[in-house]
Amino acid sequence: MHNFKELHVWQKGIDMAQNIYELTSTFPSEEKFGIVSQMRRSSVSVPSNVAEGAGRKTDKDFSNFLSMSLGSQFELETQLIISKRVGFISDEQLAKESLELIELQKMTRSLVDKFSRV
Repeated sequence: MHNFKELHVWQKGIDMAQNIYELTSTFPSEEKFGIVSQMRRSSVSVPSNVAEGAGRKTDKDFSNFLSMSLGSQFELETQLIISKRVGFISDEQLAKESLELIELQKMTRSLVDKFSRV
C-alpha cells in the first residue's frame, strides 16, 4: 500500500480537478448536466483512481487503477477540446489545461510502467 497523499500524481490530479471546477463555473447554465457534469466527473476520477489504487494490496492492482486514472485524463482532454470547439473556452485556456494534462499523463504512465513490471 502507498500513501496516496504523498504521490505527486495524486497532488497534481487534485489541482487539475480544482482547475476544472473553476473553469466550468463559467460555462453556460444549460450545460450544468451536460459537459460541465462530464468534465467534473472525469477530473475527480483522476485522483480518485490513484487513491483507490494506492490502497490496494498489490502493485498490479495499483497499476490497473493508475491506468483507469489515465483513461479519465484522456477523456478530460477530449472534453476540453470539445469545449474549445463549441466556444466555451479560449485557445489560451485549452493550451494551459492541455499542458497540465500532458504532464500528468506522463507522470501517470511512468508509474504504470513502474508498477506493471513488478
